Amino acid sequence: MAPMKAAPMRPTAKFSISFGLVTIPVAAYNATDSSASVSFVRIHTADGGRVRNQPVCSLEGVEISPDEIGRGYKPGDGDTVVPLSDEDLDALPLPTAKTLTILAFVAGGDIDPLQMGKGYYLGIDSPAAAKPYVLLREAMERHQRVGLGKIALHGRETLAMIRPMEGALVMQVLLWPHQIRPMDGVLPERQAEVAPNEVSAAEALMDSFGELSEDDLHDHYREALEEIVAAKLAHREPEFPAGEEQPAGQVMDLMAALQDSVRAAKRSRGEDEEAEPRSGRTAKKSATKKTAAKKATAKKTAAAKKTASRGGRRAG
Repeated sequence: MAPMKAAPMRPTAKFSISFGLVTIPVAAYNATDSSASVSFVRIHTADGGRVRNQPVCSLEGVEISPDEIGRGYKPGDGDTVVPLSDEDLDALPLPTAKTLTILAFVAGGDIDPLQMGKGYYLGIDSPAAAKPYVLLREAMERHQRVGLGKIALHGRETLAMIRPMEGALVMQVLLWPHQIRPMDGVLPERQAEVAPNEVSAAEALMDSFGELSEDDLHDHYREALEEIVAAKLAHREPEFPAGEEQPAGQVMDLMAALQDSVRAAKRSRGEDEEAEPRSGRTAKKSATKKTAAKKATAKKTAAAKKTASRGGRRAG
């Protein structure tokens, strides 16, 4: 039986990218699939019935059909709601309603990851857009820059970043700077101090990590949840593969934990533990042995000089 073909993606929005005097008509496609994530429905625990969200008018107390639901804007902190129609929104004097105007080109590392939101693939919306599309993509690749602009999507204006990716252009919606909350109360009042050898041990542990595997990029939670559901339907106990037990409790000896972690990482990859870089307590022990050896050598040398001195006086 031939495998079923995936349904072609449909654009969620169409607009133009304005790059100076160059205009590129594009279609935006959702780059992520939220339906593939784990989701739950609300139920009544007494009988398992579904609990649904029903749209009810707050004035009449009756359920409203979807074609009776419109938009309203609530100015200030009062209870007044101003109805807004599609015609009202279409009449907004915003150039971003149909065009993403690139305002600046910056290094990708200048964008705060906290600002990054939903991603879209951008495809050309007309044959004439092919050449300027490729031009913008290659210019950003060679210049190692991303484009920043503004666009109105789904009834609101937002910042957006455009970047090249695998031969295509990708748009990332960005939060406004005022939407990022300050870190008040997050950091501890007294900062902990770490020793240089502890930082070196942490760096050695970072170096011991390997590349991500396919198994690391697998949604094990979803599979385990599906096994629980299947077991409940079949009136049996769920069957899970045996896994390594994760250590619990507070780590008291930070250096020992770092060094043990490096050794465990090397063992998991079948590497020789003897090649492990010495740091922390191991380095201290080595230094202590060297110091003791130097002191012993110095004592022997001093004793030999005294003996030679006495022998010379007796000979005289």
